[in-house]
Amino acid sequence: MKGSNFSLIISILAIAIGCNHQEAAPAEEQAKADDVKTPVTLTNIERLTFYDSIGLNATSVFLQNSYVKSTATGYVKSVTIKPGDYVNSGKILFTIETKESQVIGNSISSLDTSFRFSGVNTIKASVTGFITQLDHQPGDYVQDGDQLAVVSDMNSFAFLLNLPYELRPFVLNKKTVNLTLPDGTHLQGNIASVMPTVDSLSQTQPVVIKVSSQNPIPQNLIAKVNVIKTIRNNVATLPKSAVLSDEAQTKFWIMKMIDSITAVKVDIKKGIELNGKVEIMEPAFSPKDQILLTGNYGLPDTAKVIIEKQ
Repeated sequence: MKGSNFSLIISILAIAIGCNHQEAAPAEEQAKADDVKTPVTLTNIERLTFYDSIGLNATSVFLQNSYVKSTATGYVKSVTIKPGDYVNSGKILFTIETKESQVIGNSISSLDTSFRFSGVNTIKASVTGFITQLDHQPGDYVQDGDQLAVVSDMNSFAFLLNLPYELRPFVLNKKTVNLTLPDGTHLQGNIASVMPTVDSLSQTQPVVIKVSSQNPIPQNLIAKVNVIKTIRNNVATLPKSAVLSDEAQTKFWIMKMIDSITAVKVDIKKGIELNGKVEIMEPAFSPKDQILLTGNYGLPDTAKVIIEKQ
């Protein structure tokens, strides 16, 4: 009996020790999990001026062209231009020698030196601009009134903005707009006029925007026009990386520090985004509140973190 009792006692002690080990293991694992801290960086609420805007396209155009025409019937004697040349008003572009001059002018002049008939007409540019079309070369025979070239009128250069009719109040009550060219150049444009017509399909109205640029701007260049709809001052904002969302992007939240090592989830109401900043509409945050900027993705509602230097 004594041997049996001793064996029973040993068995009971072994079972008790095993249970203690099993209970201790989860506790140790939990303690280790509590010691895990995610490295993060912090940011604060920044008060900025935010504006709600829409981007539209404007195309560079020459609203008027000058058509250079022959003033006599004859042969093109000389051409002083080529396509793409920039010419000033008054520059000689062509000389036209009449066919009468070629037939009788030279023979009469050789017999009578006092005869001053040349039969050569000079044709000058009437406007300043670029040669966008050249139709004849030296030796061509032309009739009186034939088109010789086309000169774009630099004074008529503008950007043409096709403005959706519903956006008229946000543009036509302004005197100036900002344009951005594809190379990043920013220009200030003045609204010169509004065309009295609307496209029947797109319901857009052409608006003429005049610009001043030191460098020539080619025709058909598309610029971006930023149309500001509303402006709000003193808006609470956070960097975009500080704002988290679900997959459907219907719920938004941030992770806020409540002490030196703990961050908690705070649901927010998000506003508009501008230049990498997000408007925080609700709740109200203090400028002293510390909000996770990096390391916030995938954290639980309450998380232990370690703050790294920015």
